[in-house]
Amino acid sequence: MRQLIGDTPGTPGTPEWLAQAYAYPAEGTWLRANMVTSLDGSARLDGLSEGLSGEADKRIFGVLRALCDVVLVGAETVRAEGYRPARARAGFAARRAAAGQLPAPVIAVVSRSLELDLSAPLFTEPLVPTVVVTTVDAPADRLAEVAAAADVITAGTGSVDLPRAVAALTERGWRRQLTEGGPRLLGQLAADGLLDELCLSVAPLVTAGDSPRIVNGPGIPDVRPMRLVSLIEEKGFLFTRYLRPTDPDRSPSVPARTRATS
Repeated sequence: MRQLIGDTPGTPGTPEWLAQAYAYPAEGTWLRANMVTSLDGSARLDGLSEGLSGEADKRIFGVLRALCDVVLVGAETVRAEGYRPARARAGFAARRAAAGQLPAPVIAVVSRSLELDLSAPLFTEPLVPTVVVTTVDAPADRLAEVAAAADVITAGTGSVDLPRAVAALTERGWRRQLTEGGPRLLGQLAADGLLDELCLSVAPLVTAGDSPRIVNGPGIPDVRPMRLVSLIEEKGFLFTRYLRPTDPDRSPSVPARTRATS
């Protein structure tokens, strides 16, 4: 693994090096996305993102989870990818304890319909309770069933109000936020101006087909420019980090802007 853009000290590719390269700002709410794409822009291969991944991508995936407080993910992705609870990583236990974090990140599932398999390990075997983010007017009977299996956050009527949802996660002390999509949820987060950072893995594959892009949804009226701050390469895979152009270079000693939670 080699860093082509950026200057992270240490031995490239080790968990310690990756933890420095992807460290969250010392203060403030920060929402980053972690996605993978083929060279021709596909977000999935054979219906899943797994087919686009590789050893280094999975290593970075694990580190990004180990650093965050909460993983925000859409219900469609949970169903398609067979999401399981996040696990505690021994190499990050001391770091998380020192930062006042739970042993593993919380998985927060965004679902308007509440069509969730409550018998799945995500709800029956989590190390930390799974959270479901839904609407105020979700079906009452189904909402009661979900509330018995997970913590529930309600935000918005008719559709989930993502700014309110992100604020509610922050109010619980989960300021280091990570979203893994899918493309529809990421499209909504981008449209709402909530995305601070995009960590995009580019697989050396050409797939064609009709798979969605990593951001899928209505066009954004104002194009969102991003600034490249890091580029890492391993075995033809490229691992990029883009920030909002107005945000400072990220390091543990540089605070991020703090988003209002009201």
